[in-house]
Amino acid sequence: MTSAKRSNGCVVIGRNEGERLPACLKSVEHWANHLVYVDSGSHDGSPGVARLMGVDTLALDDSAPFTAARGRNAGLRRLLTVCPSLETVQFVDGDCELFPSWFERARGILEEHSDVAVVFGRLRERHPEKSVYNRLCDVEWNTPPGEAASCGGIAMMRVRALRESGAYNEGLIAGEEPELCFRLREKGWKILCIEADMGWHDAGMTKFGQWFKRSVRTGHAYAEVSRRFGESPERFWVHERRSIEFWGLVVPTAALFLAGLTGPGSLLLLTGYGALVARAYQVVRRRGISRMDSVLYAFFCVLGKFPQAWGVLSHSFGTMTGQHRGLIEYK
Repeated sequence: MTSAKRSNGCVVIGRNEGERLPACLKSVEHWANHLVYVDSGSHDGSPGVARLMGVDTLALDDSAPFTAARGRNAGLRRLLTVCPSLETVQFVDGDCELFPSWFERARGILEEHSDVAVVFGRLRERHPEKSVYNRLCDVEWNTPPGEAASCGGIAMMRVRALRESGAYNEGLIAGEEPELCFRLREKGWKILCIEADMGWHDAGMTKFGQWFKRSVRTGHAYAEVSRRFGESPERFWVHERRSIEFWGLVVPTAALFLAGLTGPGSLLLLTGYGALVARAYQVVRRRGISRMDSVLYAFFCVLGKFPQAWGVLSHSFGTMTGQHRGLIEYK
């Protein structure tokens, strides 16, 4: 075992991942000297599957809400107990399968750039042809290479940076990665997207209701994270939250209210959505996305303002009443 391998760890989190879990675990076990699988209340036997594969498995109890952040922190703590000298950790969701070439490429970037805390690459949707919603995910994963404001759940991180920042915020039900990345950047660390394929992701979204719930979760994340960091010089996610509130709540409410006073002419307000779709199309198209995928993505970006607005309202209601909601699952 090389000294480089002794300083690598991997945390896989999951909940009812089914047949996807063994493939995920096999794709990462060769790289890290210690692999931890953290399960959040599965009822499909996932913890038993991981144990049969010889993987160190933690099954979280229900003493606290299940969140991805809680699972990742639990896995990291376990890794540091077993490997105190750990330098890097690869975080993976149980619905993903990483490519063998990814690990050394990402590790090399962290070794070359001492100011980089997080490195991630191109995640590809396994079955974009099965539904428009899977296809949208594949476009979403296509992040332009370079310095980034945040990463997704699949990324390699420097342990020293995680220790300095306090790792993930376990109270967040969504948006935990951008929230962590914001704190890392405030401490001078960089988040880097590189031009390399990381692996396959299996969203498994085939129904409109699944996409709707995922969008509600996105709105909730924008609301909660912007509330925490909205007063920062960067005003992190304030613009995004206000855009959701304006297009998802203000414009349709105003159009319907004025319709009763001025007639159907007030519905001209709704033409603004067409302009918003056109602007979103141009942004996505500049990233090299095909015309058809750019049209689909732009349309659903605008349509998503409505379920996202529901997520913002849900967060606001929970804040006022002290009733914080649990996981928003779309699978």
